[in-house]
Amino acid sequence: MPVTNANKTTRAPTIDMKLEVVVIPVSDVDRAKEFYANLGWRLDADFAGPDDYRVIQFTPPGSPSSVIFGKNVTAAAPGSAQGLYLVVSDIEAARNDLRDRGVEVSEVFHAGGDVHTGPDEPYLFGRRRIGGADPAHRSYRSYVSFHDPDGNGWLFQEVTTRLPGRVEAADTTFTSSTELASALRRASAAHGEHEKRNGGQYDANWPDWYADYIAREQAGQPLPV
Repeated sequence: MPVTNANKTTRAPTIDMKLEVVVIPVSDVDRAKEFYANLGWRLDADFAGPDDYRVIQFTPPGSPSSVIFGKNVTAAAPGSAQGLYLVVSDIEAARNDLRDRGVEVSEVFHAGGDVHTGPDEPYLFGRRRIGGADPAHRSYRSYVSFHDPDGNGWLFQEVTTRLPGRVEAADTTFTSSTELASALRRASAAHGEHEKRNGGQYDANWPDWYADYIAREQAGQPLPV
């Protein structure tokens, strides 16, 4: 019996597949190494071999995936890697960290509608960038862009609430204390509104409310009120 598209989409995956390495093309390996080290990324490897071969691996803080570059690693043109996304929970904090490290970085911007032929450098929602964070502070909608010395293009994307189905409800995880602190601040602000709606009464069960809010936010589920 032939396999139909419907059968393909309903079949449960049987093998875990984790994207762990992205190769980026550079022209000057030591210059690139200095740049990514200055970002505060972890240096995992710097190996040299025969035939003028060299491979360097860096991992961004909290990331399960790494980047690799070097000599005789890829035939792609230096600077041709574009649209490399780094998800952050606080776009302003991420931008400020880059600036403090001396990296040239764009202002925070958000989508100008689904305009895909505009003059701006492309990103997930098109080619029209409007200055400032998304006015409604929607998850996935605020960005910052920067480039490495070869012109490989990176973007920060602020994600505070995952779309439904993107995270298992039981898998609430944080990759750093900074990310957890941001989630706690959002829960605190929401809980303050919750107490106002309940006559300003002190909520002795606030830890349970916080935990429920944070787990639901990360899983993309309806938030408590």
